[in-house]
This record gives sequence, structure tokens and C-alpha cells, in this order.
Amino acid sequence: MIQGWEHRPGVGMAAVDKAAVENERSGRARPVVWMTEPPPADRVANTIPNAAEVSRVVQSGSIGGDVLTGGQKVTIGAGSQVVLSGNPAVPAMESLSPSQSASRIPPTRLFLGRSAELARLDAVVGESGRAAVVAVHGLGGVGKSTLAARFAGLHADRFSFVWWVVADSAAALATGLAEVSAAVAPETRSLPLEERAELGTRWLASHDGWLLVLDNLTGPAEVAELVARVRTGTIVITSRLGVGWQGVAATVAVDVLPAADAEELLARIVRDQWPDADLSGAEALCAELGWLPLAVEQAAAYLAQTMITPTVYLDLLSKYPARMFTATAEGSDAHRTMARIWHVTLDRLADTPLAGQLLHLLAWWAPEDIPRAFLSSTDELAVHEALGKLAAYNMITLGPTTITVHRLVQAVSRTPDPADPHRQPDDIATARDLASSTLASRVDGLDPERPADWPHYQAVLPHAQALMDRTAPEVDTPDMSALLSWLGSYLIGRGAVSVVFHRRAVHGRRRHHGPDHPETLAARNNLAHAYTAAGSVDQAIVLLTTLLADCMRALGSAHPGTLTVINNLAGAYREAGDIDQAFQLFEVALAERERVLGRAHPDTLATRSNMAEVHWRVGDRDQARVLMEATLAERERILGSDHPDTLTSRNNLAEMFREFGEVDRALALFQACLADCERTLGADHPHTSVVRNNLAGTYQTAGAVDRAIPLFEAALADRARLGSPDHPNVLGLRNNLAGAHRDLGDLDRAISLFEDAFRDATRILGADHRMTKVIQDNLDHVRRLRASGSSEDGLSGGVDVC
Repeated sequence: MIQGWEHRPGVGMAAVDKAAVENERSGRARPVVWMTEPPPADRVANTIPNAAEVSRVVQSGSIGGDVLTGGQKVTIGAGSQVVLSGNPAVPAMESLSPSQSASRIPPTRLFLGRSAELARLDAVVGESGRAAVVAVHGLGGVGKSTLAARFAGLHADRFSFVWWVVADSAAALATGLAEVSAAVAPETRSLPLEERAELGTRWLASHDGWLLVLDNLTGPAEVAELVARVRTGTIVITSRLGVGWQGVAATVAVDVLPAADAEELLARIVRDQWPDADLSGAEALCAELGWLPLAVEQAAAYLAQTMITPTVYLDLLSKYPARMFTATAEGSDAHRTMARIWHVTLDRLADTPLAGQLLHLLAWWAPEDIPRAFLSSTDELAVHEALGKLAAYNMITLGPTTITVHRLVQAVSRTPDPADPHRQPDDIATARDLASSTLASRVDGLDPERPADWPHYQAVLPHAQALMDRTAPEVDTPDMSALLSWLGSYLIGRGAVSVVFHRRAVHGRRRHHGPDHPETLAARNNLAHAYTAAGSVDQAIVLLTTLLADCMRALGSAHPGTLTVINNLAGAYREAGDIDQAFQLFEVALAERERVLGRAHPDTLATRSNMAEVHWRVGDRDQARVLMEATLAERERILGSDHPDTLTSRNNLAEMFREFGEVDRALALFQACLADCERTLGADHPHTSVVRNNLAGTYQTAGAVDRAIPLFEAALADRARLGSPDHPNVLGLRNNLAGAHRDLGDLDRAISLFEDAFRDATRILGADHRMTKVIQDNLDHVRRLRASGSSEDGLSGGVDVC
């Protein structure tokens, strides 16, 4: 080994003589050869620039090969001691070949899958005949380092030397290169760090066949000089930065694990310590963690130590997110947790405060398909730049029109922690309120019943749903309450269930405005309407009865809001089958609306249409026809022939013709109405689906069952596309389709369809619901027909779809 004594002021060469004497006394004396600094012109290529001026003693046998000192090559003779004056002594790095045992590869943790990424990395490395530089990039915690370590371990035998460097700072990179020098020439360990780093770089530059892994590099700038100097060997870089590598390195992107691999990773870690662990809920847990390897490993280690199930862990994560994001098993690295893994990235983004603010905002919405238009700002350029930086560090995935954020990045970003500068409670609360006001502004002033406005509502809907799921009603702002009310009305118009939205809107309106404010009363009316549309008529009647009394007291009997409640209460009684009560209330509503609003007001026309139906239900066909035809004429005159209300009147009149036995007239009117609905509202509009169902029923009545079945199936497919499989109208369509198969003589198919519909109706509506009983009666009747071999009629009939 190299033994040296640095000169200190006032010491001089006497210290070397003393050392030599001490060596002689100890029986270790060797001949001393003095070397002096040659002229600068005699320096050789491997001279270390700016070396400290020191003197060193080099013992024979302590180094193999030549020694460079101050630019002069020295051969150490046997049994001699060389005292080097000036620059320290170093071996000639070009002539050194390390042994395989000198390599350093971190052990890979449990490794699953990643075959595509490994193949891509191998292909990129093999594409170049000279130095191959590859940047493996991805979100923090996604498994970049594990992938690189796996690659190095699998292919260690094809490299003469493999070295792993933690390169998360310039100092760490220099230390790693210095360790390369020490690995290939252990005698250089005592040299200053800067000199060892230079020697390590020179060794890499003068050899090939090696693999150098630079783990967690900040970006391409930190490695540009090294890549420019070292033109041989293979360098694999891992980095969170996904951009800027052009001209420096090829890239390999790493994403989260496939769901099955994530679940297997969790199972293996847990069962390594707890072989008979109950892993029920593992699929849901991995999904909640976004299949991020680091998060799955952290959760698995915690499960194994605490011996709890994934389901319990999920519950804890929901109740105590801040604590669970930092919870680790004993012996785990507290700095590599879900709560801390992105600190480094956010620190690097500190020069762009808007990036952190946008991340907080994005954290409240759904993780996928966030429209970039939601982030419109007066400083458009600043928003684009901030999004670009977040995407560069893989914190988001940026598309031309949408943004995707990993669900765990969202969860951590919206979980306050007073000790974390990136997650201050006030900042997160501000972002939450901005998330609701931003969504509300996207649909404010639009009409939830107008198909042209529906794309705007649909774009907002999943993000409002996510925001609602992630916040408590107690923190809803007035904007949030308004947003939920508007979306609830949109969902009803689309034939979907919206009770949850309206119930939450009522809570917010009451908290902000009080129980008797008109907006609170309107929200309560909308909630009752949502219950009616969802088939919960009894609940709607209770709510509307109480609401009517409150409206009478707070608004007065002639207020338009009060009259709306009377009309809706009458409609709820009609749906419940209490036609007498419905008739009385509709009469009151019609008389008051004609007096207060006028005979031609759209609300008056709506009540008149309802009166026509109840006249029809009680058997007063003549009055029903007069009112229905008059209402249609008024709507065509006032609203236009293509208005949804006009189309509804036309559908109702056709249905009345069918009930009166005027089948041909009904068919003609339904066919025309269907064409108008498809033209003006669209083929998959709920109104269009209703008319298609009614036309199918009319064909069935006319005996053209073969024409009815495709229409029933099309109407059912329309409702399925709307995403409301549990809506009562869907159950009604399924009942009607089963009845058509019965009329066609396919009793087995009819029974199968009736059984499925009855099971779902019982689950959704309850065994005592009117629709459930109709379906059950039809099922029982068809079973009797099949048992008797008869084909007689006697079905309870179809179900009205509205």
C-alpha cells in the first residue's frame, strides 16, 4: 500500500528521514531513491492536474506495475523504497484490469414480471457497437433501480466489470467514480476524492466491456461531461426525469406493475413471514395503491408485521391516510415511503411554484382524462410550462388534450401534513375549493336537458364524482353544491340515478342558506324528483309532502316553486298507482298554474299533459284525447315541433292511440316520432329510447313480434350505453323483451330473461315494488304455460318506460 506523510509548515523533509529511521529500527528499512519533479514539457498524458503538493513513500511490492508521479513514469525495483516529491503516486490506469470480484451490483429484491422492459433495455444496449448510454425513467417508486439491478445481475457475465453508483447529486457521482478507481486500483484509496474521481473516469475511458449504472441521476446535464469523455463501455442511468435525453442517451420508460404482478408481489412478501395469511382484499388494495411497486412493498411489509388483512389496511388507509403513507415495518427505510418518495422531485420543482399548485389541484379529480382545458388561466404560458415540468419528472402523463396522474401521487398530494412543506393544510384546502369552483365554471349557464350541452357535463362528471368521494359534505362550498345539483339534473335527463348528487346538494344548500331559503327548497324538490326517477316513489312522496308544507309556509301557496312541488307530488302518487290522489293534486296544480303563469306557459302545459294521462287512467278517454291533442298543438306552436316537450306529447298521444286500439294510427305516429327524436336528440337519447320501446310494444300488439324484438334490444342497448344498468327503466325494458320472446313462442328464453329481471328488480327495488311484482307475475305465468304446454295469453303485460 502507499504510505505517505504530508508536509506541514515547519516540518520539511526531516519528517521523512525520521520515518525512515523508525522503519530501520523496526527492521523494515529499505533503500531510498529520491525523485524530483521533471520539467513540465516531460509530463505524460495521465498526469493529474491541480494535484496537492505532497511527498509520499512508496514501498516495493505494495503496488504492481508502473507508477506515475508528477507526469513521470517510475518503475519500482525489488527491495527498494521510493520517496516521491510533488504530485502523489498513482498507477497507470490504462494497464489495469479489474477482477470480476471487484464488481459491485446491489442485490435485487423480489423481482416479478418486467420482461418487456428488460427486453427493451437489452435491445437498446445491444444496438450500439461503441458506448451505449441508456436512461431508464419513470415515476419515483416505480421500480427503475430494481429493473437496472436485475439487468446488471442477469448480464454480469457479459461485462468485464460492473459498478453501481448512487448518482443523485454531483458529489455522489464524484464519489462513485472515485470508488471505481479504488475498485480497480485499491492502492489509490488514500488519494483525495477529486483525484480518485479523475482516475476512475480515465480508467473507464481507456477500457471497454464494462457496465456502469448511475442510479437516480437528476438529469442529463449531470452526466454530459462524463458521456463526452467516456466513449466505451455501457452506461445505464435511472432517473425520474423523462425528457432532455436526446443526444445523450436512449430511453426506456418504466410504468407501474400489471395488476396480477402487483398482487403476486404483495402475496410473496406477506407469505414470506406469514405463510397462512388471509389476503382477501389484495386486488382492491393493489388497485388503490395504483400498482406502484414501492407502495405495494411498503403495504405488504406492514401487513406481514401487524398480521392484518388487505381489507383492514384499506380501511386504515381511508381513515388515517397521513399516518399510513408513512407507516413502515420495523427495519424498513423510513425515507422510502409513500409519503416521502416524491420529496426529491418536488424539491427540484421548487423554482416553479405553479407546478406544485397544479399538482394539488389535479389531486382532487379523477386520475385519468383530466381535460387540459380545465386549467385555462390568464397566464397560459406559465400553465403549459408547469405542466411540462411535472410531466418531465413523470409526476403526470401529459397528452395533447388530457392529463393523467397516478392515483397514489394524487392521494399523497391531497393529504395534509404540517411537517411537510409540500403538503401544507392551507394549500391543500385552497386547491380543494379551487377544484370545485373550476368544475362548476365549466357547466355554469348550460342546460342539463339540452343534448348539445351534454359533452360538457360528461367531461366534468367523473371529476366531480371523484371530488365528492374525496371530501366530506361539511367542506362543500356553494360552488360545489351548485355543481352537484346541475350534474344531478343532467343524470336524470340521461336516464341515470342521481340521488347521491342531489342529497349532497341539499346538505350544502341547507348549511349555506338555511332550511327555508328558495335554493334549499328547490334542492329538496330535486332530491324527491331523483327518488321518483329511481323508482323509490314512497320515499319521494314522504319528502314532497313535507316539502309542500314548508313551501306553503315559506313561499306561499301561489309561488311557482310551491306549484312545482304540487305537480311533482301528484306525479309521485300517479307512479305509486294512487290515481285518485294524483288527479286531485293535478287539478289544483293546473288551475293555479293557469292563473299564476298563464295557459301557454311551459309548466302549465306540462301539468295539462299530466292531467290528460290521469283522465286516460281513470277511463275518461274523450277528455284525455282532448287535453292531449290540445297540449301537443300548443307545444308545437310555442316551443316548436322539435322541442323535447313537443316530442314527448307526440309520444304520449301515440301511446294513447295504441291503448285505445288504434294500432295503425299509433304505429304511424310512433315511427314519425322516432325519426324526429333520432334526428334532433340523437339515437341514444333517453327520449329516443322510450319512443323505440313504445314502437316495439306497438309492433308486439299488432302481432309483428319479429319486428318488436330488435327494437326492444336496441332500446336496451341504448340504456346500457348510458351506464345505468340498475335504473328502473332498464328493468322495464328487460321485462318487455322477455314478453316479446314469450309471444314469439320461445318460452325457455322468456323464462330466462324474466328470471334475470326479477332477481335484479328484487335487489334494486325490493320485493314489494310494483315493477318487481309485475315481472314476478309474468314469470310465474310463463312457467305455468311451459308446464301445461299451453300458449294462451294472460301476461300482466309490459312496463311503461319513461
